[in-house]
Amino acid sequence: MKQFIVQDNEAGQRLDKLLLKILNKAPKSFIYKMLRKKNIVLNGKKADGSERLNVNDEIKLFLSDSTIAQFQDSIDSTIVEYDLDIVYEDSHLLIINKPFGVLSQKGKKEDVSLVEHVTSYLLSTNQLTKQQLISFRPGLCNRLDRNTSGLIIAGKSLLGLQEMARLLKEGSVDKYYLCIVKGKVESKHRIEGYLHKDTKKNVVTILSEKRDNSAFICTEYEPFYISEPKEIQGVKEYYTLLQVKLITGRSHQIRAHLASIGHPILGDFKYGEQKTNHYFKINYGLSHQLLHSYRIVYPTIIGKLSYLSGREFKAQLPDIFNKIKDDLYPMREILL
Repeated sequence: MKQFIVQDNEAGQRLDKLLLKILNKAPKSFIYKMLRKKNIVLNGKKADGSERLNVNDEIKLFLSDSTIAQFQDSIDSTIVEYDLDIVYEDSHLLIINKPFGVLSQKGKKEDVSLVEHVTSYLLSTNQLTKQQLISFRPGLCNRLDRNTSGLIIAGKSLLGLQEMARLLKEGSVDKYYLCIVKGKVESKHRIEGYLHKDTKKNVVTILSEKRDNSAFICTEYEPFYISEPKEIQGVKEYYTLLQVKLITGRSHQIRAHLASIGHPILGDFKYGEQKTNHYFKINYGLSHQLLHSYRIVYPTIIGKLSYLSGREFKAQLPDIFNKIKDDLYPMREILL
């Protein structure tokens, strides 16, 4: 027999969902069979799996150790050498300034992503135990492309993950990006369109009308500074520092949407202008898009995260972004 006492990070979910985490190799049919036969009970009583769990609820598994071991994967909790630029932290959330080149989440089993860095940080600082990883895994509430830097929100608790997922789905958290684009952008605009993603090629196309498998997108941008003309291969070009606000949040949205209106982001070798990218690669070593999630603003929040209502967080720019910005817009400062 094995006993589990429901903790904060397990409360609020259905019993069957938690059992599928505890016995993560077991088929659902086995779980429901054990519930029917009272081999698994909740607070000493028969349960059907639909019950919502509360803190300190008692779950008993009247199963042999060998059966439990058969249906449990070993806990993958290898601690990596984490490196986190933490902007903010409380008992439910971490806000991190992600550097470019770091995956938000694993693409392949052998990858080390920001999730592994967060998990290792929590294990190393005794905010999480290996045993707790059986039923709860910290995770990211939003994602950034590998070579986009800036603010990512991570959930340290089930409450943090659930509440942030709700707020982000509602679109009530304002997310702002900084980027440098080719060309003169002289006024603020909101642009709309439809985005279609080719998952095999990991590339998106911007459409003016809705088609099958396309999603509506909306992007708002505002110019901060326009550079003096810079000559590249005999052609004088202007570059604009933009603040971009995501109204919708789709894969590659900012990069592809700006490129579709003739203002590709510097360093974007997928959607950008190659002659320009080559110049900045040779002269600055730029090999990724100059796109940085630099600011988030929380709305008025009702509930356990109400202490975040109206709060704003910012992330410092990467060194290479600062270097190019300072060369293009001398004596112009962005207060971060």
